[in-house]
Order: sequence, then structure tokens, then C-alpha cells
Amino acid sequence: MLADHAKVCAQGGRGGNGCVSFRREKYRPRGGPDGGDGGRGGDVVFIASEQLKDLTPFLRHVHHKAVAGGHGRGGARHGADGEDRVVEVPRGTEVRDLQGALLADLVEAGASACVARGGEGGRGNRCFASSTRRAPRFAERGLDGEERWLILRLKLLADVGLVGAPNAGKSSLLAALTAARPKIADYPFTTVEPNLGVMTLDDGRPIVMADIPGLIEGASRGIGLGDEFLAHIERTRMLLYVVDASEGSEAARDALTTVVAEVREFEPSLGDRVAAVVLTKADLAGSAWTGRELEHADTDRLGGVGEVRPIVVSSVDGSGLDELRATVARLLPRASVAVPAEPACVLRPGGGRLGDLSVERRAGTWYVHGEAVERLVAKADLDNDEAVAYLQQVMERAGVSRALRRAGATPGDAVRIGESEFEFA
Repeated sequence: MLADHAKVCAQGGRGGNGCVSFRREKYRPRGGPDGGDGGRGGDVVFIASEQLKDLTPFLRHVHHKAVAGGHGRGGARHGADGEDRVVEVPRGTEVRDLQGALLADLVEAGASACVARGGEGGRGNRCFASSTRRAPRFAERGLDGEERWLILRLKLLADVGLVGAPNAGKSSLLAALTAARPKIADYPFTTVEPNLGVMTLDDGRPIVMADIPGLIEGASRGIGLGDEFLAHIERTRMLLYVVDASEGSEAARDALTTVVAEVREFEPSLGDRVAAVVLTKADLAGSAWTGRELEHADTDRLGGVGEVRPIVVSSVDGSGLDELRATVARLLPRASVAVPAEPACVLRPGGGRLGDLSVERRAGTWYVHGEAVERLVAKADLDNDEAVAYLQQVMERAGVSRALRRAGATPGDAVRIGESEFEFA
């Protein structure tokens, strides 16, 4: 079974803590602080690979966590940065958050995206030494890495996509043109997942063909099986609309019109994709079929359909297959699919200025928002009186107290910054 959806959790490594240390050597009675900084936590990075074909590994392995950074040590020795966790995903994988926002679209082999950032390392006590603070006995803590749940969705990358109504003969056509051996039976919805095969053209070019499960009216709205797999044709360079010719011209026209409508409703841009119509089961329909029977089908604005007459084929006796190969070889060179110009990735944001903050009041508590100030509070050792005094001094200089006073805060009010709560004074 093709696994094209998965839900995973990515967690960056925690940053290492800064070190409180003083240089103590013989004949150096005032060596001063020499605590090193903590290392940065590793990132979780997804990279597109040719080796994986679907998302099956992610159904078994859900959690992906990077390595934590090392703690700082005395002698101004920094902790080691945590190793990134590199996770291979199949080409064509979209990475989205739980709200559906696209974070990365990994189409080309080697394209990568950082999906969970590692936490910053804390500074050692030597960073806080000054002319008035000669022996700081505090250091910063490392920050937790970013943790987020992600939705992975695979969209197959194929040159030609076979779309049509159930039991139209798509699987038989794929088997006749390629070495693929999909399940073939005389009942609808035999194909319950996309099948891939490789067809070699006369000039030696190999092209990948995808057989998409049958589409019925309403497939784009979730009826039948087609809605599960319509996304797989978004990246095909060319579409072949497969129609069963054995059921008569009127039924063939209706089937083609329905399939075209569902494809356009799912993604309007697919209506402009290079395409051709293939009439299958010619051995059952008789030799009278010429393709003119579909002249009144609603195929307006389908790229290629208006330019190429329908091709009548039989997967049983092989008639028409050479013409179909020649048509694909002629149309495919000008077929293209829009892909991201550059591999999309989740970038590490800048730290921002400490003064970039906002204040609001909810349920009697003042909330101070600002990436830099929240990060500063999260890294502070609030059990250390010196660290608290330093934090208060920095926030006073940054204007946090002034912003609270302007907003109407009075002494004794509760103030919340990030996960920590203080009393305004």
C-alpha cells in the first residue's frame, strides 16, 4: 500500500548551559571569570532522496529529535554544538504544519529544509564581567529546541499520468506499455493506489507513467477513491485521459466530460496541462471507432486535447500502442510543470532587538511579548539573585518597565513574560 501521508514530530536539540567558573592558578590570585558558553542544539533537517519511494518509514518512526548542545566548561571552553538530525524523505514531499501552511516543498533530489530549530546555548559568566561586576556568579541556561508536529504529504513525480473513470483500462494500458504489473480485474476500483511504470520511447528516453485510481463524479469533493490521489497528478508533465470505448460513444463522451470536470475542479491549472485522449478496449468496441465519436465532449481549453485526435488502442492485441508512444514522444518535450525555483526551507529567524515588544492585559495579568525579551527571560537563572538583578537591569534599560507604566501597570500587578511570572514594582 502506498503511504503518501504521515504525521511526525520534529524536535530540535536543547542548547547547552553556560558555565560559572573562575580562573584559579598559582601566582594568579585574581584570574577572573572564565566560564565558557553552552553549545547550540542541533536542527532537524529534511532532505529529499531518490532512495525512498513513499512515507512508510514515517508510519513506524514518528519522533525525530536532534542532539543537544554541550555545556560550557571552565577555562573559557565552549560546549560542542549538537549534531543536526538529517532525515531523508522521498522526492515530491510537501511539509506542512498542523494548520496546513506549507513549510517546504522538496521536489529536487538534495533539496533540504530545516523544520525544527535547535535551542541557543547559554552564555558563561565571563560574558557578564564588567568594570562594576568583576566576579559574576551566574550564567545563562540553554534554551529548549523547537518542537513541532508536521504533516508530510507525498506527491508522485511522473512524466505521464493516466486518469479516467473506474474500469476504463488504465491498469491494462500501463501493463501493456511498461513492465509494471498492476492488479487487473473486471470490476470497478480494482486500483486502490497509484501504480508506476517506466516506458522506453523509440529514441531511448525512459519516462515514468502513473496510473491514478478511477475518478467518478464528485471525486474532487471526496466521493469515491479519486480525491485521495488527485494530488498525485499535480506534478505530472502530461495527462492521458483514458476512456472505455466498449460502452458506446455516448457513455464515452459522458465519462470523458466527467473526468475532465473533476480534474479541473480539483486544480484549475491542470486544465492547461499538455494532454491527449486514449480510447481503450478497441478489441471489444470493434473497428468502427475513429475518435470522432468524442467531438462533442466538453474538453475545451485542455492543452493538447484539441490539437491531437483521440488515439484508439487495445491493450490486448497491441493495436494503436505505437501511435500512442509516438504521440507521447512528440508532446512531452514541450510539457513542463511549475516547481519551486529554489528549495523552500524554514529559515532560522533573527534575534530581533530587545526593544521590539508589546504589552497587553488579559484576565488581570500583564503580558509582555517580544522574541528577544522572552528569550532573555527563558535563559535567565531565576533561582540566582545575581542573575535576577542583571535581568531586571537589562529590562529596565530596554524600556520594559516604562512600557508597562505607560500601559497602566501599577506596583503589585502580575507581569508574565514567556513562561515566567513576575510582580511589577
